[in-house]
Amino acid sequence: MNSFTKKVAIVFMSILVAVSSFAANKAMAGKEVNLYSYRQPFLIMPLLNEFNKQTGIVTNVVYAKKGMLQKIKAKPGSADAVLTVDISRLSKLEKAGLLQPIKSSILNRNIPSEYRHPKGFWYGLTTRARIVYASKERVKKGAIKNYEDLADPKWKGKICIRSGKHAYNLSLFASIMNAHGSTVAEKWLRGLHSNLARKPQGNDRAQVKGIYSGVCDLAIGNTYYMGKMQTNKKKPVQKKWAKSVYLVFPNQGNRGTHVNISGAAVTKSAKNKGNAIKLIEFLSGKFAQEMYAHQNFEYPVKSGIKIHPLVESWGSFQADNVKLSKIAELRSSASKLVDKVNFNK
Repeated sequence: MNSFTKKVAIVFMSILVAVSSFAANKAMAGKEVNLYSYRQPFLIMPLLNEFNKQTGIVTNVVYAKKGMLQKIKAKPGSADAVLTVDISRLSKLEKAGLLQPIKSSILNRNIPSEYRHPKGFWYGLTTRARIVYASKERVKKGAIKNYEDLADPKWKGKICIRSGKHAYNLSLFASIMNAHGSTVAEKWLRGLHSNLARKPQGNDRAQVKGIYSGVCDLAIGNTYYMGKMQTNKKKPVQKKWAKSVYLVFPNQGNRGTHVNISGAAVTKSAKNKGNAIKLIEFLSGKFAQEMYAHQNFEYPVKSGIKIHPLVESWGSFQADNVKLSKIAELRSSASKLVDKVNFNK
């Protein structure tokens, strides 16, 4: 073989290696999905491992509880899908133009219409009810039936709540606005504020601690916190907090209890759109829905899924079936109302 022939062979081999490397990288890229998650990776890894087992797709997770919107803006294409909680957070991403609508018969079949965006920008995966915690010692059963009752002067100085600006409360307040209009909602919010035992503070569990400590008799919180307190081995005192209260699912005689969601969406800049859709479809399926229900004491969005025995012990309830896209639209108005009535002061 002369020197010219050797040079040609070397060039050919270099091209062959480059092409093979490109093909391998492309194949690898085709088997992955990049996820920004509001939930810590260790909480969802069992789900993602099963997803990988069933599809061969690897999920690269970035924990982004804070600054998810800013991260996606700063690095377009860094995330194919997002997994977050509360309708307001999903709505913010959609309003910022960071999500794209997707169509899926599987998602439409698994997820009720009230828990998904009408144009497919986001999909709910689990629900949680925003309920009233009531003192077993100081509040008789049936003494409070509706959210509207929280503004009754008889509860003056007896209610605990976290910040009115927190996403969970803004969604609840938006549901009151949807049910009654802004004028009535403002009057109700002023009444609730005048009944507070202390300045809004802490998280949902801190409100139950307030009842246990005798600071207040009633509190507002999400259902799944009850399960977390009842089973808390690291901080067993929380079991005592939980034991001091019972749950009230408001408005069972009319529109139903306000519920919120954890949900997922595909980013506008997704590089692995198809895999992102497959991931969300998997999360709406039987395996993931059962795991969600048992791991975090939430309610599955897919019908026919068995809930955790502890959650079942709280009793069944009628949920407000207003579309959460409507609640998301009212979130900004609810926030302004919180400021108007100086709720956090």
